[in-house]
Amino acid sequence: MLKPRVPPPVLALCIAALMWWMDWHIPLVRLLAPPWNSIGWGFIGIGLVVDALSVTAFIRAKTTVNPLRVDRATSLVVTGLYRVSRNPMYLGLIALLVGWALLLGSLAPFLLIVVFERVIVIAQIRPEEAALAARFGDEYANYASRVRRWLGRVSR
Repeated sequence: MLKPRVPPPVLALCIAALMWWMDWHIPLVRLLAPPWNSIGWGFIGIGLVVDALSVTAFIRAKTTVNPLRVDRATSLVVTGLYRVSRNPMYLGLIALLVGWALLLGSLAPFLLIVVFERVIVIAQIRPEEAALAARFGDEYANYASRVRRWLGRVSR
């Protein structure tokens, strides 16, 4: 089992709450006002679709979706969005947070997106990668050599 105890979606919700607090109390600079901040809904929609497609790929592969129980993985998912990102579920969460920051409209919430990304990489993705490498060996190493952590295929 991985060391993290907070599921990434819960962490994203906590970050979203902190983003709201920062926007309310220390907005720094107001970037977008209505109606222009409504572009955030597009990012939220993209994030929801990316997350839904990512979870669906895991369900189809009949493997665990629980990011805290990678040790229960029965197969390595490398199809669908996983052809262009090793972490589309986390990309979806980042898109949701970007959308929320745009809706809020000030600069301060965007700072927490960087914090979320760093925390996810250090506390979740790196331990996941180690667990998948231990569980799937060369299959995971080959996959990781072809597909980037966030977006894109590795050029050869």
